[in-house]
Amino acid sequence: MGQRIVVRRVLRGQTGPSGGPAFTDVLGTCLAWDADTCLVERADGEKVRIALADVVSGKPVPPRPPARMRVSARDAEAHTAALWPSVETAPLGAWVLRCETRPSGRLLKRANSCLAMGEPDRPVAAALAEIATYYAARGRDPLVQVETGSDVEAAVAAAGWRPLPTGDSELRLASVSRVRRDLPPAATRPATPVELSVTGVHALAGAGTGCDPIAEGRAAVDGDWVGLHGLSVDPAHRRRGLGAAVVARLLGWAAEQGALTAWLHVETDNADGRAFWEALGFVAHHTCRYYAPSSASAWPDSR
Repeated sequence: MGQRIVVRRVLRGQTGPSGGPAFTDVLGTCLAWDADTCLVERADGEKVRIALADVVSGKPVPPRPPARMRVSARDAEAHTAALWPSVETAPLGAWVLRCETRPSGRLLKRANSCLAMGEPDRPVAAALAEIATYYAARGRDPLVQVETGSDVEAAVAAAGWRPLPTGDSELRLASVSRVRRDLPPAATRPATPVELSVTGVHALAGAGTGCDPIAEGRAAVDGDWVGLHGLSVDPAHRRRGLGAAVVARLLGWAAEQGALTAWLHVETDNADGRAFWEALGFVAHHTCRYYAPSSASAWPDSR
């Protein structure tokens, strides 16, 4: 029992549109099955008992994905804005122009590109021309972030823009409560303490002493979502659970702020990183790719 099924049954005494018997489908979780009936619980909690004599057909159906996995790539990516409060944004229909106004260190592609997901408010060629103008005025090379395999990607490529040779990344999602529950005990009680510094909706967690921690990571809460960014562990201190300890500290803080869903980006060619996040329960939602005009200068190695 507990299998999600759909059952087609005949409605006794009723006539269908063609004049024959009337049928209806019941979708839900099978709670019980005996020699005469089956009991199905619908998604709204209603329990329906069906006589087996009335069953025309039935089949199992895959479990419904969690609500977080059913959001669009565009809506999931929109949560990244919380990570960088100094990013200037401007709408281009559903697309969003983004430019970091106070960059420190290397430029980040996510913070200095147009989120090109959904529909722009003009033809794609005209939207790309506006993107080039926008970034030129701000001293940036034009760049768009698309969902890999999307119609937008095809349109951008058809306009002559080219993908960057590196930087494809997966956006992965997980339940905050589930990750915290499944973390190993050593992550919640690490031998090396993990300190937390909080400023508004942003948190920085670090392990080790001084201004050069041996492990650190950042988080930003946006509604009931929390983004994780910049997790790093000094190579000399890896394989000691410090990365998981930093994640545990950040997610503990995020849960206190009401976060239910955690998200992050991990580059597709980072096999170790993907394995680490997968082991913690983060599931790939979609893959992103960056495009630049064919005439643009090469972007630096940035994320």
